[in-house]
Amino acid sequence: MASRPLERMVSIDEQLRQLIPAKVSEDDKLVEYDALLIDKFLHILNDLHGQRLTQTVQAAYELSAEYEGKHEAQKLEELGKLVTSLDAGDSIVVAKSFSNMLNLANLAEEVQIAHRRRNKPKKGNFSDENSALTESNIEETFQKLVVEMKKSPEEIFHELKNQTVDIVLTAHPTQSVRRSLLQKYARIKKFLFQFYAADSSDDKKELGESLQREIQAAFRTDEIKRTPPTPQDEMRAGMSYFYETIWTGVPSFLRRVDTALNNIGITQRVPYDAPLIQFSSWMGGDRDGNPRVTPEVTRDVCLSARMMAANLYYNQIEDLMFELSMWRCNEELRARAYEIHSSAKKDDVAKHYKEFWKRVPLNEPYRVILGNVRDRLYHTRERSRHLLAQGHSDIPEELTYTTVQEFKQPLELCYRSLCDCGDRAIAEGSLLDLLRQITTFGLAMVRLDIRQESDRHSDVMDAITKHLEIGSYHEWSEEKRQEWLLSELSGKRPLLGPDLPQTEEVKDVLDTFHVIAELPPGSFGAYIISMATAPSDVLAVELLQRECRVKNLLRVVPLFERLADLEAAPAALARLFSLHWYRNRINGKQEVMIGYSDSGKDAGRFTAGWQLYKAQEDLIKVAEQYNIKLTMFHGRGGTVGRGGGPTHLAILSQPPDTIHGSLRVTVQGEVIEQSFGEQNLCFRTLQRFTAATLEHGMRPLLSPKPEWRALMDEMAAIATEEYRSIVFKEPRFVEYFRLATPELEYGRMNIGSRPAKRKASGGIESLRAIPWIFAWTQTRFHLPVWLGFGQAFKQAIAKDKNNLKMLQEMYNQWPFFRVTIDLVEMVFAKGDPSIAALYDKLLVYPELWPFGEQLRAKYEETENLLLQVAGHKEVLEDSPYLRQRLRLRDSYITTINVLQAYTLKSVRDPNYARERNKISKDSAADEASKTAANELVALNPTSEYAPGLEDTLILTMKGIAAGMQNTG
Repeated sequence: MASRPLERMVSIDEQLRQLIPAKVSEDDKLVEYDALLIDKFLHILNDLHGQRLTQTVQAAYELSAEYEGKHEAQKLEELGKLVTSLDAGDSIVVAKSFSNMLNLANLAEEVQIAHRRRNKPKKGNFSDENSALTESNIEETFQKLVVEMKKSPEEIFHELKNQTVDIVLTAHPTQSVRRSLLQKYARIKKFLFQFYAADSSDDKKELGESLQREIQAAFRTDEIKRTPPTPQDEMRAGMSYFYETIWTGVPSFLRRVDTALNNIGITQRVPYDAPLIQFSSWMGGDRDGNPRVTPEVTRDVCLSARMMAANLYYNQIEDLMFELSMWRCNEELRARAYEIHSSAKKDDVAKHYKEFWKRVPLNEPYRVILGNVRDRLYHTRERSRHLLAQGHSDIPEELTYTTVQEFKQPLELCYRSLCDCGDRAIAEGSLLDLLRQITTFGLAMVRLDIRQESDRHSDVMDAITKHLEIGSYHEWSEEKRQEWLLSELSGKRPLLGPDLPQTEEVKDVLDTFHVIAELPPGSFGAYIISMATAPSDVLAVELLQRECRVKNLLRVVPLFERLADLEAAPAALARLFSLHWYRNRINGKQEVMIGYSDSGKDAGRFTAGWQLYKAQEDLIKVAEQYNIKLTMFHGRGGTVGRGGGPTHLAILSQPPDTIHGSLRVTVQGEVIEQSFGEQNLCFRTLQRFTAATLEHGMRPLLSPKPEWRALMDEMAAIATEEYRSIVFKEPRFVEYFRLATPELEYGRMNIGSRPAKRKASGGIESLRAIPWIFAWTQTRFHLPVWLGFGQAFKQAIAKDKNNLKMLQEMYNQWPFFRVTIDLVEMVFAKGDPSIAALYDKLLVYPELWPFGEQLRAKYEETENLLLQVAGHKEVLEDSPYLRQRLRLRDSYITTINVLQAYTLKSVRDPNYARERNKISKDSAADEASKTAANELVALNPTSEYAPGLEDTLILTMKGIAAGMQNTG
């Protein structure tokens, strides 16, 4: 197909306007933003790789756009001929170009969303995954509670200051974009925003040049991670968000909460010791199936985080010393300042700041107090640094801060003194911010959760019982396990002698507990037991904590993941609470984690969602029966198939009375960047969690009617049978799955330290939920999300025509059901069965083609039934902004899908690869392009694939992930 000349490249804007409906509203600038970025990129591409390759990229885009306009299979064939004519180097450039353009399109979307947010759009449908329409605004939430729900401002303040949201950053390998690129994209977004806000032509010219530089810098950066990250790398990447946004974002957000409270008549501020927002981490603590997370890694991660926190506090104390120069103070502070000043002159403790003490007179008492705090923070930081670098330190522990209360006391003294002396306004400035940061971050920055599989603890118990010659723990019944564990917990007999035989696995578990015992209090959060099924799983961890002399005991959290475990969880928890020893241990509080990922992989999205809902209701009832406050820990992933979706909707659609002002939730992979990548994103994330948690607890929530429950139970049974009959019982499924998707090639992306499988061998059951979702996302078929829905709807409606009306009633009145349907509808808007059919045609054996056709027929049937239930004529008809954004991405994604499918064929079929290479050698590439192509191919000289294939494949994976805005 003939390409248009370079000077008309900006006419890509015309192509987009043909595909996308007229402006959604007057403030719709999405196409304009996207066209500007893509135009600049294409000129860069032309300068770097020449007009021939630029026109190839443009031609591929046009074919994709034409396909997306009418979905004609012929256009996919033409696109296939184009990509197979490329040599190795050109394939890399084309893949990299489209991946880059998709990331630019995402940036255009984010700027458009920010533009709309400034213009305060009206409320709309809540299936829009990223827009302002899906927000829980703190001011609006307060007003809604007062005006619509008749709550008093005092009630709101009381509930708010007593609630806690703990955001847990995980290390799951789903962030496919390198950190250096994320930083460049942030600058592009900033310059684009400023470009359209600029008034003068000179400003626009300079900002346009800045845009050009950053886009070129991003394109010239290698997108591919050449080596897998270590757990320490993951931790450092996670910590960067605290440095860049979260550290300053928390006090800024809490000030906004103060303002919102003031607007409803509450003159008090949120108390500085109210833990509204907390942060935890799994980076370096999640050892479930990850052999790279060793006890040494856990120790290093904790010490690194502690050192970072001390350094941040140190810098803020120095700033605060300049600010608090006043001389007036209360007697309590003056006495403490005199004590410090006197001892500092005599003692060698403060030798690091000896000159400082000579210069600071007692008429600056706050500086004396803060100087002492700074000394101890210095020692805290340096001791952590020494322990991290060499395993020991000459700095005595008593010169450091080991507890938060020690650290907070002198600052609280300063706060009280300022207030007593009429300087409350000063106290409620930077000092208040610092006190709030201490409440949020402690001395550890984030509390590290430890996660380990229940079987690993059973292995330790088995080693102990065999050594004691009392039998095999593995062979005991649950009742006998509980009896023995409780007897040991109630006694004083040591179980871990030096002569205990230890395998590497047993030693690893015990060494982890020894690290927990060794590190300062506050370093850890919860100990999470994966694949928990029974009370003995919890008691075993309690016993190991005692045996390893853990003084500051971690709360032990069972994680119920698979469908059967969720069903049995309430009974298991009741048995646990019935144990007198355990009730005394937990002091009226318990945390339970529920897993969205593995439950979805086990039974399908429909059944998993309903079972998670019912399990929460039943767990809360059990806790209430024993007068125990239960905190639900939601292990949500980034994608819909793993429990993902808009944060506030996920919270508001939880069963009534299951949050009670206490919530823990995981934030995973690319969702961390989407939540905390910039200050405004950080603010909106904190706002969503806080406002939605408050609203859930204070508004009357609708419980499902008995007839709705009955229908859901019937449909869940049907959906499970349909899902499992295909995924686990169909003998051809595993072979088809591995041929029709890039599942086998997933590990080459190097996006996480954890292996893709729990075990080296095995089928779907051993595959982790992330690569399971990832593979189907790449082909735009999304099977794990929708499989089971269609059959459940079909049989329910066929059984009784009135069921359709009931389903529509459920959709319109029940938040949980509506959110479930809307999120699956959004996934259908991202899907394309014709693209999946192309993968089948190129990669799947002909004898399996009928199976693929059968699945695609189910896809179409499910989509139609879903629209009937929602009362929609087309997907996302109530979400025009989201529909527009998805259509904008589609024309880029299609080229990458086609390139990926043909690259996979080349990777897997050596004969096809040789034939394709022969064709591409005959193409007329100019010398400049050949040189550039050879440089790109040389980036990965050790690949066992033909030159360029591995990089092309990885780039297509990253590009599709950018287009889907998630990986797994």
